[in-house]
Amino acid sequence: MKLASRMNNLGTETAFEVLVKARALEAKGRDIIHLEVGEPDFATPENVVNAAVEALHKGATKYTPSAGIPELRAAIAKRVSETRGIHVNPDQVVVTPGAKPIMFFLILALVDAGDEVVTPNPGFPIYESMVRFTGGIPRFYRLREENNFRFDPDEFRTLVNEKTKLIILNSPQNPTGGVLEESDLKEIAELATKYDIPVLADEIYWQILYDGEYKSIASLPGMQERTIILDGFSKSYAMTGWRLGFGVMNETLAPHITRLMTNSNSCTSALTQWAGVEALNGPQESVKKMQQAFRERRDVIVEGMNAIPGFRCTMPRGAFYVFPNIMGTGWGSRKMADYILNEAGVACLSGTSFGEYGEGYLRFSYANSLENIHKALGRIREAVEKIQD
Repeated sequence: MKLASRMNNLGTETAFEVLVKARALEAKGRDIIHLEVGEPDFATPENVVNAAVEALHKGATKYTPSAGIPELRAAIAKRVSETRGIHVNPDQVVVTPGAKPIMFFLILALVDAGDEVVTPNPGFPIYESMVRFTGGIPRFYRLREENNFRFDPDEFRTLVNEKTKLIILNSPQNPTGGVLEESDLKEIAELATKYDIPVLADEIYWQILYDGEYKSIASLPGMQERTIILDGFSKSYAMTGWRLGFGVMNETLAPHITRLMTNSNSCTSALTQWAGVEALNGPQESVKKMQQAFRERRDVIVEGMNAIPGFRCTMPRGAFYVFPNIMGTGWGSRKMADYILNEAGVACLSGTSFGEYGEGYLRFSYANSLENIHKALGRIREAVEKIQD
């Protein structure tokens, strides 16, 4: 069967490939510690699970509107208004099965072949994958360790011009844990306004911020109508398997994204949406507890990474990833990631999974227990010391 040529441009998310390798080793009896997948190890809050069960008993087993049930769209609009300091109405909200469809649909809707998209590198791999799939041209702004994985404003200005059809930003960031300052957002907003460019603001980790208050680019003057906020329930509410995300955008764009939902998924699961209503409207203590646990784990893993020969690890300000520099070992990223999996029994990702500027780095998720993190650090250090002898 001959595939369409566009399939040659479609990438993947390496975390799931490494997960398959790790599971294969486990099937052979190996004990593997999973630090590769960005999935909180906490259970979904009980009140959210109970709301879904109750919804099923009440008949939430049918189709819903493609943009989402009114109750969830209203809850999202209220929460985004309160947390981003902007006014959002439910007509600006499109609910999707997971947050990825928002980036998928948005790039399909806005990017033609030959259009340029400015996107972070290292960055979430699906950004580049989808841009290339549509025939667009990714223009990468580099996130540098020496700048706490923020970006260089001067370099950024050289990338944005009349050919730019979309700017993508992610803060707190995957894979580095970096956070953009308000001054960074203002630089981006200035260029987006000058050239009238939409901005996809991937804010999926906004609640996992360890210092300061979260600032959305949508709150800056003139930016709400140009910003598409991507968010969801997977990270903050430990609902990865529920597949529930959303986008907030201007009322002109929302119907087009909704049509893409209609043509692809029809709608998001009814019971999942009712769980989302409870997640937003119910108690928020579980979110705060997770954030505190992640903070404790972050401190432990950063200290441990810095004790490994040839490793150097900055302190992430958000999300639940560390992105240590391993150049001191003399090994490349992919070789080291494979070695750590096979020799130490710890699954992690090569920095190159997130773009060419990820070479020389590894990504570890600390969305795992302190016990496993301590065990993983010991195994990695022992394995790396072997190659230093």
